[in-house]
Amino acid sequence: MDNGKQYEALVAKRVTWIGMVANIMLSVFKFVAGLVGHSQAMVADAVHSFSDLSTDIAVLVGIKYWASPADEDHPYGHERIESIVTAFIALALFAVGLGIAYNGIVTAFEPDTKSPEAIALVAAFISIITKEWLYRWTVKKGKAIDSSSVVANAWHHRSDAMSSIPALVAVALAMAHPTLAFFDHVGAVVVAVFIIKVSFDILKPVVMELSDKGASRSQINAIDSLAMKIDGVKEVHSIRSRRVGKGYFVDLHVLVDGKMSVQDGHDIARSVKNELLDKGPKVLDVIVHLEPYQTSSKKNNG
Repeated sequence: MDNGKQYEALVAKRVTWIGMVANIMLSVFKFVAGLVGHSQAMVADAVHSFSDLSTDIAVLVGIKYWASPADEDHPYGHERIESIVTAFIALALFAVGLGIAYNGIVTAFEPDTKSPEAIALVAAFISIITKEWLYRWTVKKGKAIDSSSVVANAWHHRSDAMSSIPALVAVALAMAHPTLAFFDHVGAVVVAVFIIKVSFDILKPVVMELSDKGASRSQINAIDSLAMKIDGVKEVHSIRSRRVGKGYFVDLHVLVDGKMSVQDGHDIARSVKNELLDKGPKVLDVIVHLEPYQTSSKKNNG
């Protein structure tokens, strides 16, 4: 494992472990507050917080594999394991969203037999503040190391913060007057829609990657321009790319003087590769196909 991947894996592990420990402590606190404070909404919110542990575990397990170097079975590396983990997180968010929506709808007209107490209100408020802070901190770290799974896990923190808002409103309204408690169910459905949308936003780029989506037109143009800057390159064509993890695998055809030596052609190809790896838009690896410029031109004309 190179130093860059080692650092990224270390950051991802540290962020995820901190989030998981905070999650366990917060979940236990909300569960106890819900029981002591006679709040079904807070107990349900605590169960939702416990669901975050599944995605934390998925990230920690996934890091062990996607940060591993290429081997005989995976000559292109293990980066797509991160995409699989990210997809799992997105599907987990989707399931949580559906569960919250279903529960909010089917219990909308059930009467609440007990009024919640102030401890439940305090727990909901602390949950919102803590989980929103965890979201902002985790997403910042995830973007810094360009980790889609860490960013996706951050959204799970935000979904938990958002799901605590209906609980906060429900507890506050129920404390004011029991007949207003049905607003908890309405808010739960609204939050569920938000969570489901986030799950689709997270899943979409993963699906694009797993279906071998290529680089954008602007990225392809940048690759073309960088290759053309290399001394000896006459023309560049047939640029292809596919997304793998955080970047792209690229192959392209470079046309050079057909009369130059194999060594000179090899040196140009190596210069093109190094230039793209150093300055290309998220280029992870490059395969350069050499072609004689004059022969190619004759073929095109013929």
